[in-house]
Amino acid sequence: MDFMEVIYRRRSIRAYQSDPIAPEKIEQLLEAARQAPSWKNLQCWRFIVVSSQQKREAVAKAFSPTNPGAKALLEAPCIIVLCANPAESERWEEKDFFMLDAGLAMEHLILAATDLGLATCWQGLFREEKIREALGIPPQIRVIALTPLGYPNQERNPRPRKNLEDIAFREVWANPW
Repeated sequence: MDFMEVIYRRRSIRAYQSDPIAPEKIEQLLEAARQAPSWKNLQCWRFIVVSSQQKREAVAKAFSPTNPGAKALLEAPCIIVLCANPAESERWEEKDFFMLDAGLAMEHLILAATDLGLATCWQGLFREEKIREALGIPPQIRVIALTPLGYPNQERNPRPRKNLEDIAFREVWANPW
């Protein structure tokens, strides 16, 4: 798949097949994430690959039972948990760069997953302390987001996007593209 096709095909998938993912594919995704840019190249991100049913259930308990993402975590054969060490990044003008750095790494991973025919769903609405406890994450490390990872069990239907002239400007604000 060429790069623009990967971008257009990426979707948030919430239904997964139970087929396992080859360890080589997971390693490819982690390598893609490792190549992301970061503030001063500090690379504050960390990833936990969760495959056991018991640990996936523990992670899912950090979500509200009404959150549709919780079901996806149990269906997918794998969960990738994105963490970051704020001490390995900086804050400037009230911007916490560990959040941006971690997000860039996760996006690299998600796009690589799409390229390999795998599905993901960025999730950030969870109780961090429950995930920290379930996975033995040290207190200085933040849990930023996670994604189920697996082969999709639903169509990758396009979602509407805002028009370019509504989100991009020429030279100054409000001068539409």
